[in-house]
Amino acid sequence: MTDVSEPRTGTAQALIAAALRLFGEKGFAATSTREIAAAADTNIASIAYYFGGKEGLLEACLADVARQLPAAAVVASDHSRLSPGEAQSALETVVRTLISFFLTTREAQDVVRFILRQLIEASDTAIDTLYEKLFEPKHRELCQLWAIATGQDPESEQTRLAVFSTIGQIIYFRIGLPMVTRRMAWDTIDRNAVEAITATVIANLRAATNRKPSE
Repeated sequence: MTDVSEPRTGTAQALIAAALRLFGEKGFAATSTREIAAAADTNIASIAYYFGGKEGLLEACLADVARQLPAAAVVASDHSRLSPGEAQSALETVVRTLISFFLTTREAQDVVRFILRQLIEASDTAIDTLYEKLFEPKHRELCQLWAIATGQDPESEQTRLAVFSTIGQIIYFRIGLPMVTRRMAWDTIDRNAVEAITATVIANLRAATNRKPSE
């Protein structure tokens, strides 16, 4: 597997960015290496040079996504020392950071499209990499924070589903953005809109964990 801890640079990163967008828009099978090279403003041989081929480039895209999202929601490494209030605060920080990433950065659009396309196409390699490198460790970490904040078992069905529910709210505001802006009569997602969405998700989180802002 590609090392997710080290981001690529230069031509290699340009190829990843181009492939991430095109794989998300068209799918892996429908995207040619010629299209990717052209979008990255490089020659087609560079894909084989850096990644060994199209499949290697897909793996690099998966690794890049797995690197970007945890970087957007880093919390304390030693959860065992957190008080319930500190765990709640950490959960709220993750929510705020992810909403900001998904709603205010250009990269988020390509990342979300890419992930959804991989889930739709259901490649075993893509699903395994996304799960093992991104979803499972980050979800488990959030479950641990949830458990400290609420006193529940971190691996109970209730906790795991509650964390999925919170994450789902954030993702919906990204993938459903055109519908959200139309229904809310917003011309664009500006700072006020982001703050309103964040406040709503945080309120839902506090209701689910049964904690107040001052706790």
